[in-house]
Amino acid sequence: GETSTLMCLIGAAILILTGVGSWKIITSVFAGAFVMATICNLLGANEYMLLPAHYHLVIGGLAFGAVFMASDPVTATQTETGKWIYGFLIGMLTIIIRVFNPAYPEGIMLAILLMNVFAPLIDYYVVAANKKRRLKRATV
Repeated sequence: GETSTLMCLIGAAILILTGVGSWKIITSVFAGAFVMATICNLLGANEYMLLPAHYHLVIGGLAFGAVFMASDPVTATQTETGKWIYGFLIGMLTIIIRVFNPAYPEGIMLAILLMNVFAPLIDYYVVAANKKRRLKRATV
């Protein structure tokens, strides 16, 4: 392990209690990583894919990235639905990078940077979907 997952979770509790970190992003990063690791485990094309899904949650910097970097309030999405999508995609991309590119065994930083680029786009489409849904409901 690169970092202590237990200490990262204690840091997560502090960030969530102080209102700085978003529990939705943190939870969805872990959920996305677990789902993608389970899918990769079922496929099992290489040794990295055969690693049990729960191992991915505690090895490397996944916990550190999910707690301290992905939940950054400035670069993350601002909408509530967008936070779930943003975090889930970060978790999935982390595992994809980790298992398909053995030369780059971590992946959380690249996944966060990539999703930071798409955060405004996610917010735009979430707001557009909300407007469309409300307009459809208003014109009865």
